[in-house]
Amino acid sequence: MKAIGVTKDESGPQILDVPDPEPASNEALVRTLRVGVDGTDHEVIEGSHGGFPEGEKYHILGHEAVGVVEEPNETSFEKGDIVVPTVRRPPAGEDNGYFAREEADMAPPEKTLERGIDGAHGFMSEYFVSEERFLIPIPEELAARGFLVEPVSISEKALELAYSSRSSFTWEPESALVLGNGSLGLLTVAMLTAEMDVYCLGRRDRPDPTIDLIEQLDATYVDSRETPVEEIPDVHQSMDLVYEGTGYAKHAITSVHALAPNGVAALLGIPEPWEFEIDGGKFHKECVMYNKAIVGSVNSGPRHFRDAVDRLQELPEDALDALVTRIVDYDDFERAFEDSDEIIKTAVEFESLE
Repeated sequence: MKAIGVTKDESGPQILDVPDPEPASNEALVRTLRVGVDGTDHEVIEGSHGGFPEGEKYHILGHEAVGVVEEPNETSFEKGDIVVPTVRRPPAGEDNGYFAREEADMAPPEKTLERGIDGAHGFMSEYFVSEERFLIPIPEELAARGFLVEPVSISEKALELAYSSRSSFTWEPESALVLGNGSLGLLTVAMLTAEMDVYCLGRRDRPDPTIDLIEQLDATYVDSRETPVEEIPDVHQSMDLVYEGTGYAKHAITSVHALAPNGVAALLGIPEPWEFEIDGGKFHKECVMYNKAIVGSVNSGPRHFRDAVDRLQELPEDALDALVTRIVDYDDFERAFEDSDEIIKTAVEFESLE
């Protein structure tokens, strides 16, 4: 079958001819419909994140997928069901407690594999197989946008952790700052604007489609070149919630300075090692005296995927149309990995949904 991936011998993504997957009795065979592309895919391609499956010379890309069950085998699915796969899988021969509890998203890296990212083949192929417990059913009407379930689930988990960290008192956030105007940041803006006053920070000049989408969602764009994070309370307002999706290491510190009393910062970006000076006393004092919190969040679990299915159905369709700016056929896959200021979110399509 055809797949899109990287090899150890050549640079950049390419179409691969790989063996057809052979499902075990507890696995469904899924025909791929669409697979989203995000920043993590680019990091995998560059070799700066993740790694090849053990003993393999190629790595199939893609972790944001939606497909249709082709062969249910001994699962409870029926042929034609639309499903979204979760990302994490147990290492070979080690079905540890994190997976038994449906808490694989809380496992340390050495206790898990990530399909399409680290140690396991992804979903950017004509077919893939998966155990039933790692497949989330979605309504047929969501098939075209099903690849967005995984990124929405990432934010669902981060927000759950933020709210949980404030569970000892009544916390009703009225303001939020989203750091990063990539596709994940914009999805999070769309998730939050119905509940609070939202700001989104980026580094782009007008005219720009991400700024247009932020304002279409009735949020406020903040240019970090003019107003850095720690100065946002002086220019706009202090924030009850900061959602960090940039991977810019200083934001882990400056987010605290942007928080209102009792606020929480959720960190999702993965930075490179970087040493820099901070006022540690000020940082520590603000956390203690103003009851501020920081939580880190990576990946998401099955319940976050299920919550994401519900959330995706609630988000405004015109905003989702503006977010997904490019759908490319798999045999034109190179375009899916091109950088352009006009492109927000891309998906590779294996079967036309028109």
